[in-house]
Amino acid sequence: MVVDVVAAELDSLSVRIAGRFTRSEPRGRAREYVTGLVAGLERKNGWTLAEQAGEVGPDGMQRLLRRADWDIDGVRDDLRSYATERLGDRDAVLIADDTGFLKKGIRSAGVQRQYSGTAGRTENCQIGVFLAYASRHGHALVDRELYLPESWTEDRERCRSAGIGDEVEFATKPRLVMSMLERALTAGVPFRWFTADEAYGQVKYLRFWLEQHDIAHVLATRRNDTLVTTGLGQARADDLVAALPARSWQRVSAGAGAHGPRDYDWARVAIRIGWAPGRGHWLLARRSISDPTEIAYYVCYGPRRSTIADLAWIAGIRWRIEECFQQAKNEAGLDHYQVRSWRAWYAHITLSMLAHAWLAGAKVVAAKGESVPAIKA
Repeated sequence: MVVDVVAAELDSLSVRIAGRFTRSEPRGRAREYVTGLVAGLERKNGWTLAEQAGEVGPDGMQRLLRRADWDIDGVRDDLRSYATERLGDRDAVLIADDTGFLKKGIRSAGVQRQYSGTAGRTENCQIGVFLAYASRHGHALVDRELYLPESWTEDRERCRSAGIGDEVEFATKPRLVMSMLERALTAGVPFRWFTADEAYGQVKYLRFWLEQHDIAHVLATRRNDTLVTTGLGQARADDLVAALPARSWQRVSAGAGAHGPRDYDWARVAIRIGWAPGRGHWLLARRSISDPTEIAYYVCYGPRRSTIADLAWIAGIRWRIEECFQQAKNEAGLDHYQVRSWRAWYAHITLSMLAHAWLAGAKVVAAKGESVPAIKA
């Protein structure tokens, strides 16, 4: 039965993370916390999670997030390992994106008025940067960082009051992504491609870093991004695409969407010179069928044999992280926290990601009728 699979997967996860806790009390409470996050409660905070666990007050749950002795990053590593075992595939894609968490006041770590893609406008919020793992088996969030604006890192007293150590320095969102990718590489996570939206794709030092680490990628970029051509000149992305003949365009599906196949016209043009053996560089363009003036642009690096259909598929899979955010918020309480400190944010977000990965893993096991063996890189 599915219920038995879900319970067995939680048991498996609990055993996996047990060594990250020095005492049995926080270890047991972490399991209750994760169970409560998926329990269908309207709001998932210290009070409601405590009531769900049969506790008389929220102190224990709050202590778990704020002060209890457990290795939060170790649990992150365990959930990443679990997700890649259950969902693992050598053709998987790693996806980076950020999401906003609306907050009141000025004391929550990293909060300020900043643009939130979640809200679609500038709001008082925290921004979390995430890495997702997507394969033919499913998808899950596997790493996270809280973006700390310069207004915070330039005020060390404010940082200390939120529990942010003096060693934590300002890092741009792309550099946070680079740190998460480094951890994935060190852990031997099996994947073939990386993708992200324009906020990351237009950052040339990130593209350079990816190429230096031979990470194949399809990154959205701006129409006015300046690229090196095969003739050693420079040209804007939109000018390169505008010069393509009509026969360059192919109608390709970017995968199934909520309303059926996402069909677009696609074209690509080779860029750069001195390609490494077996590798290639392209500018990819996606054109709307209904409005040909609506064109999106992607900078690509990967196996030389990659086709337009291959690149289009990777570009289209980026929506999986949006689905992760929606699922984690709706089903695992990702944004249902009432904490202010740096450590408590990481504790809650990590346990929410664990809950989301548990549901994704259980779905795979239930569908296959047996555990998915570990994939070795």
